[in-house]
Amino acid sequence: MLRVAVVGSGPGGCYTAQNLVQLDPEVRVDVLDRLPCPYGLVRYGVAPDHEKIKSLQGSLRAVLEHDRVRFLGGVRVGGPGGLPVARLRVLYDAVVYCVGAAADRRLGIPGEELPGSWSATEFVSWYSAHPDAADTGFVRGVRSAVVIGVGNVAVDVTRMLVRGPGELRPTDMPQAALDALAASGVAEVHMVGRRGPSQARFTTKELRELGGLPGTEVSVDAEELALDPGCADPAALPAVQRRNVEALRGWAAGPSGRTTAPARRIRLRFFLRPVELLARDGRVGAVRFERTAPDGYGGVTGTGRFETVQAELVLRSVGYRGVPLEGLPFDAASGTVPHRQGRVLREGVTSPGEYVAGWIKRGPTGVIGTNRPCAKETVTSLLTDAPALVRDERGDPLPELRAAGIEPVPWRGWLAIERAEAELGARLGRGVVKLADWDALLTAARTA
Repeated sequence: MLRVAVVGSGPGGCYTAQNLVQLDPEVRVDVLDRLPCPYGLVRYGVAPDHEKIKSLQGSLRAVLEHDRVRFLGGVRVGGPGGLPVARLRVLYDAVVYCVGAAADRRLGIPGEELPGSWSATEFVSWYSAHPDAADTGFVRGVRSAVVIGVGNVAVDVTRMLVRGPGELRPTDMPQAALDALAASGVAEVHMVGRRGPSQARFTTKELRELGGLPGTEVSVDAEELALDPGCADPAALPAVQRRNVEALRGWAAGPSGRTTAPARRIRLRFFLRPVELLARDGRVGAVRFERTAPDGYGGVTGTGRFETVQAELVLRSVGYRGVPLEGLPFDAASGTVPHRQGRVLREGVTSPGEYVAGWIKRGPTGVIGTNRPCAKETVTSLLTDAPALVRDERGDPLPELRAAGIEPVPWRGWLAIERAEAELGARLGRGVVKLADWDALLTAARTA
């Protein structure tokens, strides 16, 4: 019998477990997660108003309820107080690391550390009830916000900043975040990219959602569209970029049919590169941008002309980055673990029984479904190697985990958390409401 540990219960980890039990009728899989809750970014990264995407939890749930898959939450691997990577390798025939890309890329500009400057991931974690997140008063006293980046995460945080409380109340957003956003005075959000509209990374569906927000006007500077060579002939662009440009052109033409002044405005800006966050009263007060222009090679160059945008909140959404896991090799340039077809490489040599899948394998690229073929490639490598990995005398690792002082949260513990969140929602007159801190989660789990 092959015993495999999968570290991480997000899409990459669940698809890895799914492939393992589908392709090998004897394999037993333990899916370990640092959190007592499964699903990774599907639970803690998908915007609460995107119910269709969040419904993917149902398919991931089916994997974790398979009779040869066991969920063990609250198990930290590597780092202070965590189970060492070397020890995990002893407990299992093989280990697959699906730990994602937990850090954000930095802007590297003066003022980035000012209060009021946050990564988009920190903001998302707060309104998604990640137990590591803190309520740092993101929107308190904010009238104008700048979101730096033009990908789907940037669109998500922009949308959440201007959503009304009536639209957010049916979601599973934690009550504290709902109350803070409901009381927010945010009236204007600038979403800014350093390149042109035809190079933006958002999808058209996400982009068009901004135009359907009640009481919100979306505007685009027609001159910035004109700067982009791709906008001159959208028919020559790939389908997504072409549809994006068409939507942006519609907003650039100005509002139509509006009879009342909008309560909030979203301004989509392009060809502006942040060069400094400016302080006012000890916190962010504005962002200084340099106007850029196409360089003829798909990039942009600075023009020496500058513009300042007032903002009490800055959210940086310029990409994710993998972080090292103590005990595993790490390529700092790519933010990934070196591998060959999912097999971990140590000093260029395959390390028996160690594998990677998901973002820590390929970098933060693709959509949730991209994890399926990625996981299958890794599992194919693992099962090819299996005859050399299996040790018949290896027993159930759970008693050894407990002997090491680790008391995992089992699947029934997660089900108890689900029940507690449903009960909280009922008490608040909402649907399911997420528990937002470690103590509440663990208290619920221990009632199982």
